[in-house]
Amino acid sequence: MCGIAGKVRYDGEPVAEPLVQRMCRAMVHRGPDSYGAFVREGVGLGAQRLRVIDLQTGDQPIRNEDGSVIVVLNGEIFNFRELRARLQKSGHAFTTGTDTEVIAHLYEEEGPGCVASLHGMFAFAVWDAPRRRLMLARDRTGEKPLFYAHRGAALSFGSELNALMQDRAIPRDLDERALDEYLAYGWIPEPRSAFAAVRKLAPASTLLFDGGEPQIDRYWRLDYARKLAVDRAEDLHEPIRAALRRAVSRRMVADVPIGAFLSGGIDSSAIVAAMAEVSPQPVKTFSIGFDSAAHDELAHARAVARRLGTDHHELVVRPDAVRIIPEMVHRYGEPFGEPSALPMFHLARLARPHVTVALSGDGGDESFAGYPRYATNALLARLDRLPRAARRGAAAAARRLPEGATLG
Repeated sequence: MCGIAGKVRYDGEPVAEPLVQRMCRAMVHRGPDSYGAFVREGVGLGAQRLRVIDLQTGDQPIRNEDGSVIVVLNGEIFNFRELRARLQKSGHAFTTGTDTEVIAHLYEEEGPGCVASLHGMFAFAVWDAPRRRLMLARDRTGEKPLFYAHRGAALSFGSELNALMQDRAIPRDLDERALDEYLAYGWIPEPRSAFAAVRKLAPASTLLFDGGEPQIDRYWRLDYARKLAVDRAEDLHEPIRAALRRAVSRRMVADVPIGAFLSGGIDSSAIVAAMAEVSPQPVKTFSIGFDSAAHDELAHARAVARRLGTDHHELVVRPDAVRIIPEMVHRYGEPFGEPSALPMFHLARLARPHVTVALSGDGGDESFAGYPRYATNALLARLDRLPRAARRGAAAAARRLPEGATLG
């Protein structure tokens, strides 16, 4: 991952490069390989880069041919090769082999609508010099974070709260409603953040700022309306496998070592199996275990690793692992109540000496309704169609269930 940050002002005051440097330095852990900045009258963009594609000439910021479009990117554009070939046919000249440069030329062609052509996980900023306009964009499902703060004629942004809050002009007042949302959900949903003056750009959204009110637009929505007509559930097996192979292959485009987080569950095992099909050498896999047998899945991960012939690495997380919580709190920047964050932190540390990129099964349960709560929600939706008296009776029965019981 990389980190991006910056500030744009329309009040005649300059943006000082030391501010951009401080913002980037606060997230050097996201991109330890290089720092770059673009600072001109009223604008400053910065990037801390983790080199994955084009290790030699891909450092950011990246410009188009005449320098009128400047881009900083956190993430990867998976279809950048296809887009690059299309843009070259239209006469665009590329000076690097990085996916970031595709955004600069694509914006030149299509303006803010360029996001519709991008397949990837990304948060990026574009400075349109002729129009003196800043564009921020976030990927469809919000894999890459992006925070911003708008105050009058200035807007600051960053990949992390800690980076953004290096701008001392941003107030530190807490958002009490965000605290309520955290206590309800275990995290703070966009657009709120822990700070009243800071907002998160929502997934599948763009933000345009030219000195007035930021203009936020949603460019994509998940569509459940289209259905595949099949006679049997088994008819979906091969199309799903084919889609998984394509998705995994796209994510394996890199000039650095790649591995995978392997829990032994269906999602991560399917991804590692797809990687093994296309990888010329054994896939490097990484697993976390626990002293508690009730929570330990190492045996499942080992079985998958043996079956697929991976180069497997393991780590058992013990109670003293909580010593890293202060560091985690600093990295997150705001309350985050996901229990898996602690083992995932250790898993990333286990993998980092061996690989730069690691694929995981995150999102599989959301895509295929793998959590028990989805069955519960489906049942509750059916109950909503019952008469009010029947619903009251069902609610009374549910209150008599033992604590922790589910309906699905």
